Amino acid sequence: MKTKEILNDLRAKNSEELQAELVSAKKELFNLRFQNATNQLDNTARIKDVRKNIARIQTILTQQEPKKEHILRGSREKRKACKGHK
Repeated sequence: MKTKEILNDLRAKNSEELQAELVSAKKELFNLRFQNATNQLDNTARIKDVRKNIARIQTILTQQEPKKEHILRGSREKRKACKGHK
């Protein structure tokens, strides 16, 4: 898959699906490192690919967080305004 396709696929997922994919990618990375240490890994470039995918997933999760904070902050400000708080 190309990078843009991977990113579009990841952006289409919600945070729970991204968390699940992050866990599976980290497990895969652990297994690849273990295979590499025991000289059983044929394609060592796969380690680099998995590490980049983990970083992509974490970046998208981080990008989704400010949206949630902004929504929460806005609702708090509305409640304060309604109660007459400054």
